[in-house]
Amino acid sequence: MTPHKSRISSSVTNKNHNCSFCTELRVRDDETGNYLSNDLRLLCCSTGHVGEVIIFPVESNTAHVKVTPALNKIFFSVTVCLRFLSDYNKEQAPFSLATPSHADGFVFFRGDGRYRLYIGDKGVFFYGLPTGLNQWHSVCVTWDSGTGLAQIWVNGRPSARKALQAGASIAGTPSIMLGQDQDAYAGGFHVYDAFYGHVTDVHMWDTVLSPSEIKDYMKCVISRPGNVVDWTNMEYSKHGYVIVEPKQTLTCPDSEVA
Repeated sequence: MTPHKSRISSSVTNKNHNCSFCTELRVRDDETGNYLSNDLRLLCCSTGHVGEVIIFPVESNTAHVKVTPALNKIFFSVTVCLRFLSDYNKEQAPFSLATPSHADGFVFFRGDGRYRLYIGDKGVFFYGLPTGLNQWHSVCVTWDSGTGLAQIWVNGRPSARKALQAGASIAGTPSIMLGQDQDAYAGGFHVYDAFYGHVTDVHMWDTVLSPSEIKDYMKCVISRPGNVVDWTNMEYSKHGYVIVEPKQTLTCPDSEVA
């Protein structure tokens, strides 16, 4: 009697399950040719830095990650998204972009129960957004030169939109750092505003993402990776006491907006 056989068949999908792409593996019965619907397996195939987290474990004026952007252009609109965790409530900068003419070309701070965004060395505060300690926060920061409107989303909750540098641009070769504010182009670090915690899933676009794309990011669904900085293929160099390791816990908090 010929033994009953089954085999694995696969189909690549575009579903995002906290990885770059996934393959659905289904067991197919060789006698009937039917797939066994109760035996669906999902294999996530990660590339780049998916599943990793950057840790800044001490307060320091040296520890940072220098990111090489995929584009070098004049920016008239920007979206930066990342996830962070910290147990320190001081004001600190997880992401900063400087240009030769503006140390605070595009930088945002979190701390003291608020967020602050700088464009071209001018800043504005955002209040009433989640800032809890020892919690993962998904943050997206947007700015559009045409309208001059800036906004910060945290865990699915959007801030009020505020005026900041209407008609301006971010020009010059960008210096992008994780973990430090740049008070000078590619330098000028200080302990008092250095980031102290964990960072992951960093993306930057040269457009303002739609609300639906931002809500997807909050749910760990990256429908369109950053075209300036793409976490899955990010080129970077570590400096000082910086650790990169696999994520220990779920980094996507429940979104507050459906």
